[in-house]
Amino acid sequence: MAEQTSEPRWLTDEQLRQWKSLMALMMALPPALDAQLKRDCGLNSFEYHVLARLSDQPAGKLRMSELSAYTQGSPSRLSHAVARLERAGWIERRNAEARCVNAHLTEAGRRKLVEAAPAHVREVRRLVIDLLTPEQFDALGEAARLVVGQIEPGWMDAMERNSAGDC
Repeated sequence: MAEQTSEPRWLTDEQLRQWKSLMALMMALPPALDAQLKRDCGLNSFEYHVLARLSDQPAGKLRMSELSAYTQGSPSRLSHAVARLERAGWIERRNAEARCVNAHLTEAGRRKLVEAAPAHVREVRRLVIDLLTPEQFDALGEAARLVVGQIEPGWMDAMERNSAGDC
């Protein structure tokens, strides 16, 4: 851990340049991906990632609390998104043991994700992956995992694990 002093460790000119680039990426990429999803399939990025996370699960279900953690959405935001996805017939909420609620991906939801994925992957490739060498992309992914691990320890491990989603 960095030592706390009264004088901040200011960024060098090069660090500031790189930091500004990172901030620009974090500000520009999400709206660009969101616009593509809205235009091509009527989903926003958050809704797409809710469907994608559920599709990653063997039974296509997760506890709402787990889904909230995986998507980094507040319970309220997740509840609103799931309600919209329910109205569309893409998700069902079902009560489970211990007063727990599971979100279940429906067959219609799986079809919607399959329909949305090709255009989304094309946009991800166009905006990020195809611009970088494999080494640059690997370094970007590794750097992202380190930063996320500093902010939310264990979150990346949880994202990469498949859980049953049972209460």
